[in-house]
Amino acid sequence: MPVGSKRVLLGKHASIIASTLVLASAIALGQSELDAAHIFPRENPQMLASANVATSPGHMHAIKQNVDLVLVPVSVTDGKQRLVTGLDQSNFQVLEGKKVQEIRHFSNEDAPVSLGVIVDTSGSMKDKVERVREAVTQFCEMANVADEFFMITFSDQPHMASDFTNAAQDIEKELLYLNPKGRTALLDAIYMGVEKMRQARYSKKALLVISDGGDNHSRYGEREVKSAVKESDVMIYAIGTFDRYVPTQEETLGPGLLADVAQVTGGRSFTLEDPKEMPEVAHRIGTELRTQYVLGYRPEKAPHDGKWHKISVKLKLPAKLSFLRVHAKTGYYAGGQ
Repeated sequence: MPVGSKRVLLGKHASIIASTLVLASAIALGQSELDAAHIFPRENPQMLASANVATSPGHMHAIKQNVDLVLVPVSVTDGKQRLVTGLDQSNFQVLEGKKVQEIRHFSNEDAPVSLGVIVDTSGSMKDKVERVREAVTQFCEMANVADEFFMITFSDQPHMASDFTNAAQDIEKELLYLNPKGRTALLDAIYMGVEKMRQARYSKKALLVISDGGDNHSRYGEREVKSAVKESDVMIYAIGTFDRYVPTQEETLGPGLLADVAQVTGGRSFTLEDPKEMPEVAHRIGTELRTQYVLGYRPEKAPHDGKWHKISVKLKLPAKLSFLRVHAKTGYYAGGQ
């Protein structure tokens, strides 16, 4: 069953407590960590009332961040890594540093996203190309009709395979011509993706990175790339397929590298031993981007100091649901005067 196909209905906050029984039953069925997301749909989603909102094609809405409004996309998962939706504003608490912030805006709308797909085409990917194609197709199937895409492929160096397009088919066609060879300039490819996002149409931006090894051929270092990622306000999701027995130190460090880069952005990294799992995980990531909550707050004194401001998001739920986990970016750079 594809990810996202199984849905459990849940009511308001009082009904969330009952979901413990639903989740326990699902876990008792022995579902794998790649099983379907369980989603508690809400009626009447709220708009970001006083943020600047523009109507995009298909009557979808793109959020334009006010310079003094901090927007935080948030995902919530259970112990099986399945998405949890149906929460409301009262279920979240946002802190900047140690100070609790007033959540002034709350939304769980399916807003358009600027998406970059970054695909490893180094020699070690030769036997995994078909799974990569399937994964990108699954990811694109979850797209909003107004989403825009670009694709970067990389081996010895990154290459802009497809510029921004609103047609997911353009991305999928490029995958037909993949010819894996060479080494792995992973960090250079991520850096190129972050830079490309400066041209993005929407304020919500995400990169999907698919790779099977650590970096061994980049000009940019890990510190430079992490700094660029933190400044970009781009969520990074990564699918890493790694052999159990790896011959080099770079490949051994690959999962940790992808996890570190993704976590700070509010995205996530999935480490797989079996490439066959790639399409299902890609579908899950696409689902997550469609079902995120967006929390908005205004700092007490709007910062324009160019510094990194730490953010943490906590859940306010009954103790029986303490196993739920929140995923959000860990901070933001405040623009200078």
